[in-house]
Amino acid sequence: MKVVIIGGGIIGLSSALYLWQAGYHVTVVDRSELKDGCSYGNAGYICPSHFVPLATPGIVKQGLKWMLNAKSPFYVQPSLNRSLINWGWQFVKSATKGHVERSAVPLRDISLLSKQLYEEWTKVLDFSYDPQGMLELFNTEANAHHAEATIKESKALGIEARLIDKATLAEMEPDTPINALGAIYFPGDAQLYPNQLMNNLQAYLKLQGVKFETGQEVTGFVTEGNKVKGIKTNTQVIDADHIVVAGGVWSGELAKLLQLNIPMVGGRGYSVTLENSPYKVRHSVILSEARVAISPMNGNKIRFGGTMEITSVNTPPRMQRVQGILESVKRYFPAYDIPLPAPENVWYGYRPCSADGLPHIGNMQRYPNVTIATGHSMLGISLGAGTGKLVSELVQKIQPSMDIKPFHVERFD
Repeated sequence: MKVVIIGGGIIGLSSALYLWQAGYHVTVVDRSELKDGCSYGNAGYICPSHFVPLATPGIVKQGLKWMLNAKSPFYVQPSLNRSLINWGWQFVKSATKGHVERSAVPLRDISLLSKQLYEEWTKVLDFSYDPQGMLELFNTEANAHHAEATIKESKALGIEARLIDKATLAEMEPDTPINALGAIYFPGDAQLYPNQLMNNLQAYLKLQGVKFETGQEVTGFVTEGNKVKGIKTNTQVIDADHIVVAGGVWSGELAKLLQLNIPMVGGRGYSVTLENSPYKVRHSVILSEARVAISPMNGNKIRFGGTMEITSVNTPPRMQRVQGILESVKRYFPAYDIPLPAPENVWYGYRPCSADGLPHIGNMQRYPNVTIATGHSMLGISLGAGTGKLVSELVQKIQPSMDIKPFHVERFD
């Protein structure tokens, strides 16, 4: 049986891995050459601690304030684009306390599933994986109180979380002074080097006979009744018994071709990676107020990343956002003196942001031989291995490893 996967990011490749293991003939199709997409330049966090979806009441209110600041961590580009307006309307409708509460368990479950699977991957694949945990730093009294609430919520979900004072923080991170009142320590979180993972996973799949068709933009589908028989690209038609749509930010447009409504926008993020850096942290770090991530990678690298910029994929990158990231780092880590790099040394990519902050994972009703796996926002790597496992179970029509009803693909139809 032949499965064609549209998308060669972490969702597509992890799906390919589990489908190959299940005995399918797998072809991965991607519009790029699979070198620097969203699965490469991210922070590499495996974070069960992130059980709150993007769509929250607070982000709507805060986002309106941040829109006036060119260096802010969240920005929505004003536009009359119909799909963006529709996404925004659905996002605001979803940003409720009830939605946040309902989302916590499914996000926790898929994240824990992924972490377990990544640990299994380390026995087969060569990639840097560090289970040291994560520190979420805060430097305001308001966020100190919020940290206490977060710890309570985490413990209620069975996720270990500890409040760390300034003295303990200095013991855990002794290599540099830190301006912070304290931190939440999530010992169950982990971190990996995504570039290494993606490159080696792709190489491993090729060795197992998985085919890759790169530089192929999907332009349509070949349908017959309630089945999709293949895909059309800019150069060829590829036959398939089953299709997996894991096209990241382009999945919404692909879904339209299948008469499925998935409100989706690109949330652009930026990162700067320093090779052989003199700056060291021993844990993954999140700067709470600034929404910036700091990741030690592969022993001698450090990556600074952040921002959520809802904008067109055709909009030129804004270096003010990168400057904002580096200025935020300096406020917490005064010894870190990082100049703004040249634009060609800045990575940016578009996270596939669904309208309610939850991924879409499931088989279509109109075309049961099409599986959708997209909309993971900032959690693509964190949820990637688990999503791939779920996709393989959906294709095989066997019981999924967890309840996927909250990720129902037709929930906006």
